[in-house]
Amino acid sequence: MKVGIMGGTFDPVHSGHLIIAEEVREVLRLSEVLFMPCGQPWLKLERPITPAVHRVEMVRLAIGTAPQFKLSEVEVKRSGPSYSVDTMMEFQEQFGSGAELFFIVGCDALADLAKWKEPQRLIQLCKLVAVPRLNFNSPDLKALERSVPGVSQRLIYVATPIIDISSSRIRERVRKGLSIRYLVPEKVEEYIRRQKLYAV
Repeated sequence: MKVGIMGGTFDPVHSGHLIIAEEVREVLRLSEVLFMPCGQPWLKLERPITPAVHRVEMVRLAIGTAPQFKLSEVEVKRSGPSYSVDTMMEFQEQFGSGAELFFIVGCDALADLAKWKEPQRLIQLCKLVAVPRLNFNSPDLKALERSVPGVSQRLIYVATPIIDISSSRIRERVRKGLSIRYLVPEKVEEYIRRQKLYAV
């Protein structure tokens, strides 16, 4: 079994997330992709994020009944900052030793891999799937290898479409009273409006 894991604050989840997940799933022939909203991401402690109950529900609405996409609440149910290595250990126990885990990350996040908690242990637990991000170059593999030895053997680059949509831009458009139609799935747009998220 090949399981993709796509983590993020998903504040809100948007169409770009879905397109990237589907592209990675097809290219790597994954059995499924888990959308995993973060609890309190340790790298984003400076910005208040929307309560998990809303972010989880938006992901649930976004993936709908698509059989290849599933929601994981493993991080939002854990107290304290979220660390990827702890999450991957939990997934290894959940899926068993026969499962292959593929952790989908943006190239921008990958550049900071050496600062993550136990990066050496992380790359033993899963393969990293790097996807391109707008205005970010692919990380220097030689430099990355020096900081986290062995990572080049555990890294897969998937050239997904670069979607110029960001959660921060969506939040800004909502604050300004602008349309977010097509930037997020229709049910997510309705939920944001109904719950009055990002309006202030």
